[in-house]
Amino acid sequence: MALACVLTAAFALLPLPRVSDSPSGVGGQGVADARQALAPDAVACDDKEPEVSLGPSPDAGAKIQEINSRTDKPKGKLVVGIDQNSYLWGYRNPNTGELEGFDIDLATAIAKAIFGTSEDDKGVERVNIVFRAVPTNQRIPMIKSGQVDMIVRTMTISCKRKADVAFSTAYFATGQQVLAPETSKITGFDSSLEGKKLCVASGSTAQGALEDNDHGADEPLVVANQLDCLVRLQLGEVDGVVTDSALAAGQAAQDPTVKLKGKPLATEYYGIAMSNDPKAEDLVRRVNYELDKWRKDPNGWQKSYGKWLADDLGAATPPKPKYSD
Repeated sequence: MALACVLTAAFALLPLPRVSDSPSGVGGQGVADARQALAPDAVACDDKEPEVSLGPSPDAGAKIQEINSRTDKPKGKLVVGIDQNSYLWGYRNPNTGELEGFDIDLATAIAKAIFGTSEDDKGVERVNIVFRAVPTNQRIPMIKSGQVDMIVRTMTISCKRKADVAFSTAYFATGQQVLAPETSKITGFDSSLEGKKLCVASGSTAQGALEDNDHGADEPLVVANQLDCLVRLQLGEVDGVVTDSALAAGQAAQDPTVKLKGKPLATEYYGIAMSNDPKAEDLVRRVNYELDKWRKDPNGWQKSYGKWLADDLGAATPPKPKYSD
């Protein structure tokens, strides 16, 4: 347990430059109820199906043209906010120094399809993408401020969030679940949480779930990043972690002394978050177009899932896209 804690803590502290180029398709050294304000005819967000998004299109409109011609950020390169601490999703491999995981594969595939590749000064072919590490509670602010073009970071689609950002169609299905020591008497997101100290990431769906119903748990410990919760759990500072089941599976894979408890809450979906400025609508539609191809490509969604997640989550297929037009 002590060794797992030390390794995880060290992993969480691995540095990531503020902005850096990715050298390949697997990362690299840089790695409420509201109307979605995308277009006059955009449909109101449906709490039962918040994953509905704009229809796909291969066209390159105002936003894509802006990325290709801008001078204030890397010209012709997609700036993507990611996580570097979520094992299997977006993390820096301590052996290679490269960013890896399902979200990294997805972000790289999207960037390559839309913006292609180019050679660096050493003649190495690089995908035209820049990775920027983003804390959980800064995902929406970073998009709204224009510091990133999109967030690919296990971000759950919700109507509340769609008041601030636009989402692609869903690329992964999950649900809130409790992670606790295998020997813990916690049985799930239920009355067994009474009097327990839990950890959640600030701005996460898990934080909202506890605010809605804490089952008698103590005031939760709120941290900036999800991996911080695993470290606090290993140190014995909290009794459990509430997070997405898909993220929790990655944490359980890092530390065999903890396990998922009970069943996930209602199904939720991860999406790629982007600006909801009407002038950026073309990027949302193009991402949905490329996502649709990635789901169907045997070397796309299924290959990445098999590499990173199948061992811990079992067999799965991508969620079907739902479009508003």
